[in-house]
Amino acid sequence: MVATAWRRISTEDAKVLNFEVVKKNITFALEEHKKTEIMRKVLALLVSLFIGFQAFAEGVIEPRKVENVTIKDLYGNLTTLPHFGEKNLLIFYVDPDAYLAMNKNNKFAEELEENARAAGPEIYGFGILNFPDTWLPKNFLRKICRKRVEKNGATIIEDPDHTFKNAWKLGDCDKKFMILIVTKEGNLEYVLKEEVDQEGKDLFYSIIDKYRF
Repeated sequence: MVATAWRRISTEDAKVLNFEVVKKNITFALEEHKKTEIMRKVLALLVSLFIGFQAFAEGVIEPRKVENVTIKDLYGNLTTLPHFGEKNLLIFYVDPDAYLAMNKNNKFAEELEENARAAGPEIYGFGILNFPDTWLPKNFLRKICRKRVEKNGATIIEDPDHTFKNAWKLGDCDKKFMILIVTKEGNLEYVLKEEVDQEGKDLFYSIIDKYRF
């Protein structure tokens, strides 16, 4: 009887012990699964952010609606974006610091001016000076730009207080020579922030061709 009772107790203890082991294993497995799921979600988020950053840097973005804004011309008069809603727009949003540093996008803009590959009856190009981000004297810059306007008929206006940048949610534009494409329907289709390479140029040309005629 004692032996039988002992076996019974031992069996019960074993069941309890096995249950505890199984419980611990299940708990451990669940915790590991949770960690794996969290890591998977974090990784997916990082990948999406990286892809989003790369797309923004290279120019291709998810199209979004933008509105016309009131900023200033080179004489301090209030003005809106020329031909907004009437034509597709090619906009150069420039921190003069980037221009003086001979940013690659500056050279690309000169290339576009020479080869006319961004010109056409359905598109209008102009420049906007990003004044808040430059250390250069504003009157000096205005004088230079007025001479350029007189020389080649270019359209250059100024963003005196980041009204344009903030309205269009362009983020950090300090020391950037940015290139933007906006459709006549008011969709911001393209934003190039980083310095363009040959692959970026090819991409730009493939996009701009859709809006020239």
